[in-house]
Amino acid sequence: MKDSIKREKNEFTHSSERENFRPEGKLQDPIPTKRVHNLIIVDESGSMSIIRKQAFTGMNETLQTVRQMQKKFPDQVQFVTLLTFDSCHTTWHYDNASALKTKDLSWKAYNPGGGTPLYDAIGKGISKVNAQVEDGDHVLVTIITDGEENSSQEWTLKMIRTMIEKLKKQHWTFTLIGTDNLDVEAMAHSFAIEEHLEFHQDMAGTKAMFARERRSRERYNCCVAEDAAMPVGSFFEEN
Repeated sequence: MKDSIKREKNEFTHSSERENFRPEGKLQDPIPTKRVHNLIIVDESGSMSIIRKQAFTGMNETLQTVRQMQKKFPDQVQFVTLLTFDSCHTTWHYDNASALKTKDLSWKAYNPGGGTPLYDAIGKGISKVNAQVEDGDHVLVTIITDGEENSSQEWTLKMIRTMIEKLKKQHWTFTLIGTDNLDVEAMAHSFAIEEHLEFHQDMAGTKAMFARERRSRERYNCCVAEDAAMPVGSFFEEN
């Protein structure tokens, strides 16, 4: 009987060792994972047609950056929710997709036209991701627009601000990027967003904006990896 118990104990021990075995032959604890949700909301209203090519290219480069972050930080699990919007439709290009399963968008996927239901787009995007996150997850929300709200039907500024103020206390980081024809700082503050960036609505300005956003996104992921918070109001600051 004792021999039988001893054999069972040995078999259990060997099984546990196989589950934690690493190629170098050492037992290691499982690699902890941090879930990072990337919510990207991009204006697709008619005025964005001026910079359609640059916006399209920038979205794809952002997707590429998220995929690179997944490879660079194996202890992070990156998810992507990407939506574009105008007054006629909201397009969910990716909905809580694993980063490595995303692909670049096709040219036809982004075709500006219509008005700017900015509140509705933000409300829909945040609500969807909020229903998918788990306790301890990190969420980076990026909002890119060249115009002010003019056609929302469901959400109001007060509703958006209240939701953002609540979620900022739960590992959510919000950024607003707008063109220089707007008062981007005032718009951001109306949403209770501290992280904002203004760019020139031309080819060079849009290209530079997306490049800066990607660098900031990389710094954000480094902070997540190090369990360090980015200082409030300094998301886009560069040395």
